[in-house]
Order: sequence, then structure tokens, then C-alpha cells
Amino acid sequence: MSISGALSNAMTGLRAAGRSSETISANIANAMTPGYGVRSVALSSSQIGGVSIDGIVRNVDPALLVDRGLAEAAFSNSSDRARFLTSHEDALGTPDDPNSLSARLAQFESSLVTATSRPDAPERLGSVVNAARDLATLISSASDNVQEARSEADRNIGIQVDRLSSALGGVKELNIQITKTLALGGDTSALQDNRQALVDEISAIVPVRQISRDNGQIALYSTGGAILLDGGIAEIEFTPVNQVTPYMTLAGGQLSGLTINGFSVRTDSERGTLGGGSLGAQFEIRDELGTDAQTQLDALSRDLIERFQDPAVDATLAVGDAGIFTDAGAAFDPLNEVGISARLSINAAIDERQGGEAWRIRDGINALVQGDVGDSRLLQGLTTALNANKVPASGDFGAGAFSAINLAATLTSQLGADRAQADQSLSFTSTQFNELTQLVLAEGVDTDQELQRLLLVEQTYAANARMIEAADEMMQTILRL
Repeated sequence: MSISGALSNAMTGLRAAGRSSETISANIANAMTPGYGVRSVALSSSQIGGVSIDGIVRNVDPALLVDRGLAEAAFSNSSDRARFLTSHEDALGTPDDPNSLSARLAQFESSLVTATSRPDAPERLGSVVNAARDLATLISSASDNVQEARSEADRNIGIQVDRLSSALGGVKELNIQITKTLALGGDTSALQDNRQALVDEISAIVPVRQISRDNGQIALYSTGGAILLDGGIAEIEFTPVNQVTPYMTLAGGQLSGLTINGFSVRTDSERGTLGGGSLGAQFEIRDELGTDAQTQLDALSRDLIERFQDPAVDATLAVGDAGIFTDAGAAFDPLNEVGISARLSINAAIDERQGGEAWRIRDGINALVQGDVGDSRLLQGLTTALNANKVPASGDFGAGAFSAINLAATLTSQLGADRAQADQSLSFTSTQFNELTQLVLAEGVDTDQELQRLLLVEQTYAANARMIEAADEMMQTILRL
């Protein structure tokens, strides 16, 4: 080998070592950067001698990244569902909670029994009114919480649709930049990192499949079959509302659905086009879980009102008069059941806070004057009405007849089972997402390994520098001859 050939080989070695040390430094510096793909320098033997730098290789497992994205979408979906069900269960309380629905119904029954034993005691009649008020307040508050959760879900849908559209636009722009950079022979690793971070953001909102296209570009398809990005991006539109009420539903047209490129798409949990992620969970909360919870509360409220507005229970009532529990002061109207739980209140005639008198619990809602203070027949009738087994006229409680307390227990039991199932799903998806995240991190930057590589690069650099020094000495020797 000639001196010039050796010098040329050593120079290419120095350039390769310099590029390798630069890449290793970038790897170590970005060890904690989300979406960062480990870089390595691709080297090969040059035909004219020495080493040739072929480019920078970004080492990632595309299949693993897609699986991690799908797992994140499932985790986000389960987390949002479990959060809603837990919140609703907390609003109604568990059976061991002294302020739960079951406990307040039991307290109402207990106060009736206590008042029956001493119908002449005003404080006992007052305790019946207070227990009834507490029960109505809990149910109406639970209904308000459901509607607030639906309203929040509607707002979240609008926010997530905006984020989704923005992220898709970002991926499209990066696709274009990557293609241009490849055409100019540049390194696209940083651009691919940025694009992967956007894809991860999209995956949390909507589960997507990533398809490679020519010139370094990618296409994104939702698992529900929608084309989100393939050259152009999908135009996703949604119109949020300020406040969701019990009367507002997607089927009734009061709430907005999703459109993709001007066409309406399904948003239900069974076959939603963009379902499976956090966006699908918000639609499920707004249009399914929330409406189901409202329906059950309305059915319970209807049952409670109808038990005590029967003239057979209180002879002072006429058909159409309200009993102890009312629909915002009025009797129950079968044509106006939706949202009745939010309007549930006690009759003003027995409520001292509204100018009423507690003795009407003993003598009758429409009684004009007090009767025999020792007469407990109406109180006994109210207790019997509360404990009578009736088939619910609405709601989904299964077959059979229930007392008021058993109906409430059935409602909370159903809710507890749904919440437990949601927690189980959350536990599974959380474990799956964490495991896949660990696998992705395991393929990320290993700082120990990078430092070992850096030591080898330093040795290579020193060897090539020594070769250049030796060639220089030989040249100087020749020149002195």
C-alpha cells in the first residue's frame, strides 16, 4: 500500500469515527426523549479503499410501535369509562356508606316507622320530612352529576377532534419534508422521530394502523376502517354544545355526531368508525353510559313518586295530585319522565322551608287542618306503600316486582357490577400497555451500550490518527533524503 493510499484510508476512518461519535452523543442525549429512535452509522468498504459512510440508520420496530399504539388507545378508552362509572357510583354511594342511596331510603323508612309509634311528636314528623328531602336531594344531585359528565364528554370530543385534525396535519407535513430530505440525500431520522410522536398522540385518541408508502411516507387508517391520512388528510368535523341536558340525545338530533369528509359516521361503542380510544370513550359516556344512568335514575324517581301519589294511600289526594315526592312540585306525568330525577323534590305542603307543615305527613298532603294527633293510619299506609312490591314501569331492572329499597339496591348492584367490569378491563389494558411500553423502551437507547461503542470509536479514532502520524513521518523522511 502506498503512503498516499494509507493516508486516504486513515482520513476516511477519521471521518467515520467522527460521525459515529456524533451519533452516539445524540443517542445518549435523547435517551429520555419520547419517540426517539436509536441511530447508528451505516458503514461499508469503499471501492477506492478505506471506509464509506452510507448514511444514518434509525433502528425501530414498526410492528411493536403499532401494537403499543393500539394498547394505548385501549387503555385510554378503559380509563375514561372506568372513571365515569366510578364517579356515578360515588354519587349514589355504596351500601356501607351512611349517605348512600340505600342508606337514605332505609333512613326514610326508619323515620316513618318511628313516627308511626308516636304520631303526636312533631320532631318525629319533621324527621320524616328531612329524610324525604335528603333522599330527593341525593337522587337529583346524582342526576346533575350524570349530565355534567355528559357535558364534559361533549366538550372533550370537541377538543380531541381538534387535536386529531392538528396532529394529522402535522404528520402530512412531515411526510412531505421526509420525502424532500430523502431526495436531497439528507438524514430524516429527526423528522421521523417527530412524526412518530404525532402518531403516538393520534393513537391515544383513535387506534390506528400505520402503512408504509413510497419515499418514506406513511398512511394512517383507523381500526374502524376510516382513512385518516393517505396523501391527503380526512376532514373530521364535530359541533359541541355548551350544556347537555337529559332531553338531548344523538338519536334525537340535539347532539352532534362525527362527519368525515362530509359524511356522517357511526360513533357507538359497538361499531364506531373512530371508536376504541379516548374519543370513542367520550362518545360512549355522552350517548350510552350517561343516558343509561339517567334512564335508571328516572325510573327509580318515577317509582318513588307514584308510590305516594295514589289516593288509595292518602285519601286527601285527588287523581293527579302530587304526593310526598313530586316532579318539581307537580304529580308524575308519564309523558314527561325524561329528566324527572333531576327535578325530584318533596311536596311544599309538608316542607317547612317552603311554607308547609310537617303534620300533613300524618293527616294528609291536602289536609287543611290538623286531625287526631294520635292517628297513625296514614303513616302506616306510607310505610306499606314504600315496602310494596311493584313491577317498575320503566328502566332496565329485569323481571320481577320490587319494593322501593330493593329497587334502589338493584340499581346500585347493577352499577357496581358495571364498575367492577370496567375496572377489570382497565387493569388488563393497563398491564398490556405498560408491558408493550417496556418493550419499546428496551429497544430504545441503552446508555451503557452506547458508552461501550464510544470507547471503541475512540480507539478507532486513535488508530487512524496514529496512521496519519506515521504517514507524515515517512513523508518527512523522504523529503529529507
